[in-house]
Amino acid sequence: MYPQIVVNLEKYRHNIKYLVEKCATFNIKNWIVTKSFCAHPEIVNGIVDCGIDAVADSRIQNLKKMRDLNIKKILLRVPMIDEVEDVVEYADYSLNSEIETIKKLGKYAVEKGINHKIIIMVDMGDLREGVWPDNVDEFIQEVLKIDGIEIKGFGTNLTCYGGVIPDENNLGRLAEISMDMAKKFSLDIEYISGGNSSSYYLVENNRIPKEINNLRLGEIALLGRETAFGNRVEGLYDDVFVLKAQIVELKNKPSVPIGTIGMDAFGNKPHYEDRGIIKRAIVAIGRQDINPDGLFPLDSDIDILGASSDHTILDVTRSKMDYKVGDIIEFKVDYGSLLKAMTSEYVEKRVI
Repeated sequence: MYPQIVVNLEKYRHNIKYLVEKCATFNIKNWIVTKSFCAHPEIVNGIVDCGIDAVADSRIQNLKKMRDLNIKKILLRVPMIDEVEDVVEYADYSLNSEIETIKKLGKYAVEKGINHKIIIMVDMGDLREGVWPDNVDEFIQEVLKIDGIEIKGFGTNLTCYGGVIPDENNLGRLAEISMDMAKKFSLDIEYISGGNSSSYYLVENNRIPKEINNLRLGEIALLGRETAFGNRVEGLYDDVFVLKAQIVELKNKPSVPIGTIGMDAFGNKPHYEDRGIIKRAIVAIGRQDINPDGLFPLDSDIDILGASSDHTILDVTRSKMDYKVGDIIEFKVDYGSLLKAMTSEYVEKRVI
């Protein structure tokens, strides 16, 4: 059944083990982020023995899928107030930055007769979630008044919104804040979480502050590249996930549409390069399932011309392959296309 995304579990396991081993030399524990593949049970079950400290996801629905796994589970996205009961039920830890939400978490945790563990997120300049550094002291004082809540660490997020690169300065400041607060309030700090795959380059270059003891790794394990500068990481596979799509039409046609050009189906006015008459293949997958800019044909002689919601149009003129209708074209994917393909109910998932 096509389209299909094929997951090579052994390559993924290799990538995770490589990263875990490298990070362990700096006393860094890894949370593996499962949101990109929607916590697919076969994939998750295949990685829990790779030395990881926890699985982490932004969606409570995905944590529910993993409820029976004998491993710590982390909610990555700051909780919504209307999901606090599920957060306490299905997440061992959650990342937080709002007092009112923490109060609700504490209230339900008390009702359950347990403490809910939280990581306080600190905004180190990327301007996504997090308490502003000047306000952390006051924030902790308020949290300590809440029954049912246990502060287990501090974290930050970088590169996801503002594009701020993690470095010794911002992560060093996070470490300093964490250690100061732990001493002042006698906190039992388990984690100082120094970010995501964009922080890994500091590990490779022996530059990560020694107090950082956790990284939340997603894309680097999935696609074999760090996300601060987009560089491939030597020793990691970049083809853990391969998208397969079937050719439904193959014809010689002009490369430029004929007539007055208006907006396409997504409200954009397209521009076309005149290549003359070309051999065009249409594959049955589109923007509803992938981002066409994030597809990379394994046949390097294929060019992607564009996509509608249901179709992706390819120029196969230069290819040495004698393609026919019904043949399968294979693509590597970037993070955005992987996320969409794994989320789409119209793309079959196959684990090998």
